[in-house]
Formats: sequence, structure tokens, C-alpha cells
Amino acid sequence: MRLPNSLGLAAFCIALLLAVQTVAAGELPIYLQKVQPEEIFPGATRFGDLSGDPPLAPVFRGEELLGYAYLNSDITSSVGYSGKPIRIVVGIDLKGVVRGLKLVEHKEPIVLIGIPEAKVVAAVNALIGKDLGRVSSGAERPPQVDIVSGATVTVLVMGDSIVRSALKLIRSHRLGADVAAAAGTTSEIRKINPSKTETSDWQTLIGDGSVKSLRLTVGEVTEAFRQAGQERAAERPETHNPGDRFIDLYIAPVSVPGIGRSLLGDTRYEQMRAKMKPGEEAIVVAGDGAYSFKGSGYVRGGIFDRIELLQDGQGLRFRDRFHTRLPTLAAAGAPRLREIALFVVPAEFGFDVIAPWELQLLVQRSAGGREKAVLPYNLGYTLPDAYVTIEAAPAPAVEPSVAQQAAPAEPLAEGQPLWMKMWDMNRVSVAITIAAVLVLTVIFFFQDWLVKRPVLFAWVRRGYLLFTLVWLGWYANAQLSVVNVLTFVNSLVTGFQWEFFLSAPLVFILWGSVAAALLFWGRGPFCGWLCPFGALQELTNNVAQWLKVPQVRLPWGLHERLWPIKYVIFLGLFGLSLYSLALAEVFAEVEPFKTAIILKFVRDWPFVVFALAVLAAGLFIERFYCRYLCPLGAALAIPGRIRMFEWLKRWPECGSPCQRCAKECPVQSIHPEGGINVNECIYCMHCQELYHDDQRCPHMIQVRLKREKFMALSTPVSRGEVPTKTVVTHKGAPIRKAEKAPENPV
Repeated sequence: MRLPNSLGLAAFCIALLLAVQTVAAGELPIYLQKVQPEEIFPGATRFGDLSGDPPLAPVFRGEELLGYAYLNSDITSSVGYSGKPIRIVVGIDLKGVVRGLKLVEHKEPIVLIGIPEAKVVAAVNALIGKDLGRVSSGAERPPQVDIVSGATVTVLVMGDSIVRSALKLIRSHRLGADVAAAAGTTSEIRKINPSKTETSDWQTLIGDGSVKSLRLTVGEVTEAFRQAGQERAAERPETHNPGDRFIDLYIAPVSVPGIGRSLLGDTRYEQMRAKMKPGEEAIVVAGDGAYSFKGSGYVRGGIFDRIELLQDGQGLRFRDRFHTRLPTLAAAGAPRLREIALFVVPAEFGFDVIAPWELQLLVQRSAGGREKAVLPYNLGYTLPDAYVTIEAAPAPAVEPSVAQQAAPAEPLAEGQPLWMKMWDMNRVSVAITIAAVLVLTVIFFFQDWLVKRPVLFAWVRRGYLLFTLVWLGWYANAQLSVVNVLTFVNSLVTGFQWEFFLSAPLVFILWGSVAAALLFWGRGPFCGWLCPFGALQELTNNVAQWLKVPQVRLPWGLHERLWPIKYVIFLGLFGLSLYSLALAEVFAEVEPFKTAIILKFVRDWPFVVFALAVLAAGLFIERFYCRYLCPLGAALAIPGRIRMFEWLKRWPECGSPCQRCAKECPVQSIHPEGGINVNECIYCMHCQELYHDDQRCPHMIQVRLKREKFMALSTPVSRGEVPTKTVVTHKGAPIRKAEKAPENPV
């Protein structure tokens, strides 16, 4: 039966209302089914009925109420590297102490870098037992989780979401009277003084506390690591001179008119205010020295993982969408700083620019291998009274910290952008990589001269492949991946930033050389010369041939049906990346590059078995993976069709009747009819060796025979002979007959 239009509309509205109520009620009921009470509360026996919005589940031991369980994503943002929420069920007792955690869902590509999920969970479990009630009252600072190298963004997001959600819950007075009282409130009313708009120079801003600074040397940081028991980190300073500047860090709230106009200038300040939404504030963070406060986490995952804004026990890590890079500071006498960032504090954080706050700097240093040691430095800030009007009793004075009492900074030398600093730190590797690319370019431009000398060319090629594998791959870890292609396409959609690609100098150089090579030669220069895993396949196959391992040559018909598999794999990954880049990265493990090259087979056994199986197949079928499975090769072959030049030469006889090149091509990229399939060619130049070889190429053999015959007929006379007479035979063939020269021609 069909409902009248009015009834149908009413039914739709009711359904929509129920859906909205379901969303508003939170997702705890869904994920609580995956958790046992004792997993988040020791000794707990059952959950009670859910209540409130966001929902809380009481946790009982018999009839005793132990505390509550909640879902972090119901209360605060927990979006990680994947762009999807990381959902954790948290157990918190009536005093605000975290009693247990369980990760119930995530989309993070943790396994891509060989890090087990258990290691990440163990790092976050450091929050268990922390008294966040004292944090909420300001008696303690927010606890920090240990950084897991390779999963920094994921771990920080998990830790921050747990702490922030717990603090919001405590301040909502839903855990009980004791913890609510511990949180405390203040009755003072302080406001920004709207009449304080005059600008000041840099020294005045530093002197009156409008700009706060933290200055550290490399030696001071090294000593701090040593005192913290991190000897391995202490032995790896950023520079060799302990007196070098580690970082000069400056912070200031530029949403305060007088400070903002001084540091930004009137025009940029007005532009900033026009873009800011109600409730938002803005701060400037600037730095110079050997250490970057930005790091590279914001490039990979959109989060600045080295700094955190702290206020009233809550922490905020800035995301790239709230960040604007500034070229200079407008204040007269301001130093030229390498990094100047304008951060907008979102309204939902509840930042009070008048109340005291801190910026925490996480100093990260390598502790050997993939491990990192981390030290926190806090730079406190209290807005000077000159910018404030007090409408009630003034707040108690805040004792300035050691960091706040830092001496005014001297003008600094002009700094460099972060990506330039990274290039400078890797200048030796950059120089070697550029030299290798130039050498390869010379090889290609003078390929005719080189392939005419097969022995020399064989040594050059194997030597270059050995360099690609050992130095470029195993040492420098400059292995390109189809993930780079998917990330590039994704960046065009979500917001392209050069810093993302410039932050990895060697990878950027290789991609630049690949882009140029696509116009000249197609995908062959990378696949055949610059791919470390491709080099590993070819060199191991060369060893196999030397050991007389039988080589398998697939019938052309079967080969022609197998090579499209890699294009299907690439298109599948590309389509999947449009839905979820993180999920596409998981399935991109069809590439054994990470296992064999980046991690050097130090990985979980399924990945190692897969990589070894691919290499084993390559012992019998040269470059088996390149031919049939490599999605990166497929991705490069598609734009490789736009190449403007044809460098591989062919004779009219190639393919008809001669089949020698087609039979000897290592990857079967030459069609039996003689044409070269540039989509499959790895530019090994074996066919060009044959092209010029007058001992193996039938066409060149004919040319050589004709040349020898002509040379025999044109050989200069020897001593004692006179020029020959030409006698025409009955068949018309010229024959030269030598005549005896006189003994004494004079």
C-alpha cells in the first residue's frame, strides 16, 4: 500500500530523527561489544546500562561501581594518519585515573613499515595509571606517550585523544563530586584591552614579554639526553660543535591586536582576522638552528608532531590545515628566522589567550637503528598585563619558568626553509645521486659508442646495477614505490605542497630524473637501471646463469597474456586509493621493495617468504616480477607513451626474417614481428649490442662480408708490386692483377 505524501514525509522525518539521535548517542554501544570488562578494569565483572551523551558505560565488580568506560572518538577528535578515527575504549575510575585501554578499531597503515600493532599499543599503555584528575586541576602536566619510530603520528594521536577526552569528561562533572572539585574553576574575569593597538619593535616585544624565547645549544641537549639515561642518543649530536645553536624558539599570540600588528604588519593582521572564525585564536611559532620545530610529520600525516599547545591540562597538536608559513616577521629589528609559522587554534579547543599556556617542544634524536629518544622542553607564556583589562580581582601572579626568563635573543643570520636544510644535511648523498643520474644520462646519449664495445658495456652495466642495489637501495633507501605515485595523485586532490616531495631529497631527485626520462626513453631508464629491486633481480639471475641454472622462456602467447597482470594490479590500487589511501598502501605490499630493500629482509616471515619467492622465480625467468607483477612499472609505462624520441634502432630485416633480437631479449619485450614494446622494455640495450655486432646480427654480417670483400679488392699494393690492371672476366666481375715492379724504378 502506498502512503500519502504527507505520511511518507512524516515517516522520512522520523527516520531521519532516529538516525540523528543514533549518531548523537555515540558509537560506544557498537564497540563495547568487542571489550570484556576485565580488559579495561582489573577485577571488573560487568558493564552497566549506558547513559548520557556522549555515552558512558558504568563498570562494576559485583555491585561495586569501579568507574566508567567510554569511546575516545565519541568525545574528541582522534583522526590519525589514515584520515580515519582511531577508536579506543578507555576505562577511567571515579578519581580520574586511567585504569585500562583497548584499541578496538583503526585504519592506520602501521604494518606497512614493519611495526607490529602490539608495539604501538604498548607505547600508549604508558597512560594507564595516570591521574588525569590532577592534570585537570593543573597540579600536573599532561602525560606523554613514548614515541614509536615510524609511527609517530599514530601514537601521538592516540595518546592525545585519550588525554583530551578524559579531561573533557572530568570537567563535565560526570565522574563524581570528588574529581569535579579537584578540577577547580576560577572566578577572575580578564579581557583583551582593545585600546592597546600600537606596534613595537623586536627588542621591546622581547623585553616586555610579548614574545617568549627558548634558546638551546647542541651541547645542552646532549647533556640532557645523558642525564635522562639516553647515552646512545647523547652520542649522536646534530652537529660536532657543542656550542652550535640547537634551536632558538619564539612564541607569541598574534590574535592580540598589539602583538599581531607588530609581528605580522597591519595588512597581514587584518587578513588573518578576516579569515578567523568566532572563538579562534592565533599564535606565531618561529625558530632557527639545527633542529626544526616542524619536523616532517606534518608532511606525511598532516600533524606537527614536535610541538604541542598546552593549557589547563589539555593539549593540542596542530594540523596542516591550521598552518600558514610566514616569510618574515614585520617587527623592526626582527631576526631572519629559518621557520616562521602562523597557527590558528580551533574554537573547539577552548583556548584562552589571556590565561597562562605553554608550548611543548619534543626533541627527537636517533638512538640507533630505527629507535628514537625524546625529551620534552616547555616554553611558558603569560600575556603581559599591558594587553589586558581586569574587571574582577586580579589573578595570582604566575612564577615565570626558566624558559620564560631567557635573555633577549640577538639578531640571527638568515635561515633556510626546512626542505633546504634537509638537502644541506644530505648534501653528500645528494651529490652522489646527481652524479649517478648524470653518468646514466651520458651512457644513454653515447649508447652507440658503448654498445659497440660489448665487454666494456657489460662491466659498465653490472657495475651500475651493483651501485643501484648496494648504495642507492640498501644504504640510501632510495627505492621508489607505487605508493609514491598514489600519494602524488592524492596530493593533487587534497592540496599539492612541494615541501612534501622536497623533504626526501634522494627520492625527489629520482622522481625528477624519471619524469625527464619518460620524455626521452620511457620507463626503461628507471626500471632497467635505477630500481634497486630490479637490479637485485638481474644480478641474482646473472649469478644463476653463471651457475648453469636452466632458464625458462615462456611461449610468446602465454607471455603476452601475463604481462597485463601488472596493469590490472596498478589500476586496482589506484581505484582503491581514491577510496582510502591507507588501504591502498596496505595492498601495495604486493611490492616486495620494502621487505627486500628498505628493511633488508628483517621483517615478519610472510613478507620475507613472498620476497624470496619472487626472487626465486627470477632465477629461472629473468626479471619475473618486473615482467608480470610490478604496479610501479605499469604506472610508469602509461605516461611513458608520450616519449618524443626513438633511440632504439632497428634494421628492415628485424622480425622478418631475423628473430635473433626477439629471442635474446631478456624480458621478451620485442614482438616476433620485430617491433619493440616500449611499455615492457627495460632499456638493457642488449638489442643495440646485436644491432652493431657484425658477428651475430645477420644484417651486420652481410655488411661486414661486403666490406671485407671491398677492402680485399681495395688493399694497397705491397712493396715490389705496381698498380694492378683491371681485367673483366666473361661474367663481368672485375679482377685486379698485380704486376711486378721494376727492380730500380729510377
